[in-house]
Amino acid sequence: MDANPQQVVDRRIGVVGCGQMGAGIAEMCARAGLDVVVVESDADGARRGRTRIEASLARAVRSGRLDEDGAQAVFGRLALTAALDALADRTLVIEAVAEREDVKTGVMAALDRIVTDPDAVLATNTSSIPIMRLATATSRPSQVIGLHFFNPVPVLRLVEIVPSLLTSQATRVRATAFVTETLGKHAVPAPDRAGFVVNTLLIPYLLSAVRMAESGFAPPEDIDAGMVLGCAHPMGPLRLADLIGLDTVQAAAEAMYAEYRDLHFAPPALLLRMVEGGRLGRKTGRGFYEYTAA
Repeated sequence: MDANPQQVVDRRIGVVGCGQMGAGIAEMCARAGLDVVVVESDADGARRGRTRIEASLARAVRSGRLDEDGAQAVFGRLALTAALDALADRTLVIEAVAEREDVKTGVMAALDRIVTDPDAVLATNTSSIPIMRLATATSRPSQVIGLHFFNPVPVLRLVEIVPSLLTSQATRVRATAFVTETLGKHAVPAPDRAGFVVNTLLIPYLLSAVRMAESGFAPPEDIDAGMVLGCAHPMGPLRLADLIGLDTVQAAAEAMYAEYRDLHFAPPALLLRMVEGGRLGRKTGRGFYEYTAA
C-alpha cells in the first residue's frame, strides 16, 4: 500500500452481506455521508436488506435521532445489489456474511479478484475467526484487517480493530482513522486470537446462562432479571444471545473452543439443539423468548 494513510479518506465503501450486522454497518457508513454499495447473495436477500435498513431508519426518525429528510438522504447514498462485481471500484470493503470460516474465506478470495484498487482495504466483521485465516485467502494480506462492529451498529460505539501478523501499519492507521474520524466510533485494538477482546469475555458469560437454563437451575426470565436488576446490565444474557443470534453465539463459541480448548467455550447441548431446530433468536422470531415483528 503506497498511499500515505494520513491522506487517505475512504468514501467509496462496499459491504458484503445485509443481515443484522451488514445492514447496520451500511447504514452507519451512509449516515457518515459515504457512498455505499451493499451486496447480498440474491435479489430476495437485497430486498430483505433494504427493508431492514428502512425499518432501522424509521426507528431513528421516531426516536428523534434523525429527521425525515436526513433518513431520505441516508437511503439515497445506499445501493443494494446481488452483483459482487459492483464492488470493483470500492476503496474499502467490509464483509459481514455468516460467521463461517469457509463462507468468509470464499468472500475474501472473491473480493481479492474483483476489487481493482491496488490500495483497497479488505475488512472483515468476523466476531471470532482469526484474521490471519481470512487474510491468507487473498493475495494482499497486508491490506486485510478485522473491523468488528457490535449490534445494533448505529447505536453501539465500539469497534474492535484486529490486525493479523501480516497487516501493514498503513492499513492499521487507515482503518483506525476510518472508524474513529469518519464514523465517530470508539476503536479498541485487539489481538488476532479467536474472540478478540469482547467475545473472549462475553461468550463464556452467555454460555454459562444457557447452561443454567438447561440444568433447570433457573428459568430464562429469572436469569435475565438477575443480571438486569441485580447487576445493572442493560439486557440479560439470554435476551442478548437472542439478539446476537444463537447460531452466531454457537459459531463464536466453537471457534474459540477450537483455539483455546477451554471447556468454558464449549457450546452446551441446549444451544446446539436450538440452532438445529431453527430457533435462532430475534431474527427468526423465537429463541429463549418469542418475538413479534417490529
